[in-house]
Amino acid sequence: MVVFILEKAKPALRGELSRWLFEIKPGVFTGRVSALVREELWTLIEQKRGSGSAVMIYPQRNEQGFDARILGTPSRSLVDIEGILLVKT
Repeated sequence: MVVFILEKAKPALRGELSRWLFEIKPGVFTGRVSALVREELWTLIEQKRGSGSAVMIYPQRNEQGFDARILGTPSRSLVDIEGILLVKT
């Protein structure tokens, strides 16, 4: 399962993501896609996000069971402390 969280996203980008994923709340998308589709969606977000920000959370074999990537400057940031991701407000 993958989760994308977009802030200040353009409606066109949200529309494109909704073709592949379920928008559970404005700007929050989730679904089960292959790693290839996940990476292509991330590339699409990189290209079309404009001044907004994005966070992608996806499964990973580590202690937490997931990893995350960030684009732009979201309202909350992620900090890696000895391999554990924490949220910094």
